[in-house]
Amino acid sequence: MNIFLLIAAGLSAGVCLIHTFLGGREIAVPLLQAADLAPVPKYVSYFCWHIVTIALAAIAAMFAFAAMRPDSLELAWAATGLTGAICLLGLAVPPMKKQTYAHMPQGWLFLPITVLGAIGVS
Repeated sequence: MNIFLLIAAGLSAGVCLIHTFLGGREIAVPLLQAADLAPVPKYVSYFCWHIVTIALAAIAAMFAFAAMRPDSLELAWAATGLTGAICLLGLAVPPMKKQTYAHMPQGWLFLPITVLGAIGVS
């Protein structure tokens, strides 16, 4: 059992739950209630919200599977690459859009997962 990948799986599952429940209430519900947003961007954004939910759950599953199966490190590499890319994007967007990390902290959530994944695959 790879403890680093197991912890990365747990943190990834936690991020998925935060996204689903807290983010759903704070982001998805107001998005759907926005009367001034045209239907196409509104529902495409909502669809993308669900794509992210699926991706986050898949990342958690990839880390968990790789933690229990040492012959499956390709999954851990893929999950680490995905979380690393999400982390970089999440850290770059707020300053580029003149936002604060207090309003957009998502990138920071992926940093410890990426570090644990990198340790776990090495």
